Amino acid sequence: MQIFADISENVQKGRMKAVKELVEAALAEGISAERILSEALVPGMGVIGERFKNGKAYVPEVLMAARAMTAGTELLKPHLAAAGAVAAGRVCIGTVQGDLHDIGKNLVRMMMEGKGLEVIDLGTDVPAEEFVRCAVEKDCRIICCSALLTTTMDVMADVVRAAEAAGIRDKVYIMVGGAPISEEFCREIGADCYAADAATAADAAVAYCREKAE
Repeated sequence: MQIFADISENVQKGRMKAVKELVEAALAEGISAERILSEALVPGMGVIGERFKNGKAYVPEVLMAARAMTAGTELLKPHLAAAGAVAAGRVCIGTVQGDLHDIGKNLVRMMMEGKGLEVIDLGTDVPAEEFVRCAVEKDCRIICCSALLTTTMDVMADVVRAAEAAGIRDKVYIMVGGAPISEEFCREIGADCYAADAATAADAAVAYCREKAE
């Protein structure tokens, strides 16, 4: 459908105004919100996500595309809710305590939302207990922790221990990422998944939620 291709293209180019106008036009034509999301907005964000993962797109382009997609998604939310649409899964995300960096976290959040996940953003400087409290209260399947400093990365181990202490370790998938983080560190602290970039993180989160839904 041409309008889907147009929405996708404008998401990729970060044209927020055009995306909003096209989404409104699609709704006016009687196209379901779920189709607009799954066949236009998500594929458009998927293209830019793959380009970013392969080094063919850069952070500013991803941010612009994510904002354009978010603008379109906001228009769809009332229609999706009315139709009883359910998110693919729920994630709580934050930058760990002592760390105020948020660009990487924001990229991951946008990529995950672009894949149809519901993301609760706890912000920066988040204590380990806050991740766990949110996961319990909001029934999150995934806890996603970000750190940019070597001095704060060990807080991720505290998140794992807090989940164990709360008795939910077997119910949540703990993902970690950020400049100083590695696959080896992820294994050392007992987390479940290390993602080197935002697109990979989103793909891993969706794969886990689909696996649990089966």
